[in-house]
Amino acid sequence: MGPDFEFEKAAQAAGYRRIAGVDEVGRGPLAGPVTAAAVVLDPARIPQGLNDSKKLTAARRAVLAAELAACAEVSVAHASVEEIDDLNILRASHLAMSRAVAGLAAAPDHVLVDGSMLPRDFAWSAEPVVRGDARCLSIAAASIVAKICRDRIMVDLAQQHPGYGWETNMGYGSKSHMSALQNLGATPHHRRSFKPVHNILYQDKT
Repeated sequence: MGPDFEFEKAAQAAGYRRIAGVDEVGRGPLAGPVTAAAVVLDPARIPQGLNDSKKLTAARRAVLAAELAACAEVSVAHASVEEIDDLNILRASHLAMSRAVAGLAAAPDHVLVDGSMLPRDFAWSAEPVVRGDARCLSIAAASIVAKICRDRIMVDLAQQHPGYGWETNMGYGSKSHMSALQNLGATPHHRRSFKPVHNILYQDKT
């Protein structure tokens, strides 16, 4: 069972017209920004095969992201490594979500937010949807767009900082990434508040 349009239908039944789904990607990596996308689907033109981005191949995600760009309203935003280290990863991912929603062409009436918590100071009517990327089409669409955008950023950063394998591990703490961190040290794109990075930096100082 993939995601469906039931959450959106329920919001429409409650009188909301413009309904956005929002999701973030990149909470777990040791490097790079956290990226969020907000998507308002056109109920008459929903691409076939939308699903949790983690359940799709990279090629399928790319096709769906292009389809979404053509038939839905899409906004992408980020929180930087500095903001992640400053605020903590949860607050930073919520900040990215708020920025993504704020970036939509027109404000939504209601937002379906992936996860169990709403961002603090969220300016819109909203509800959290646990495992939303697997249950709700608008959130699934947002998960695909966010993943495509963040992966592209990490591939670009990999060219500037070769050796960490970011073009394949996307900044996650894979074996090759961890050994590069040990051997090459941390880059400006590493999250210093994350334990493996912090430990390596601390090791260097002692």
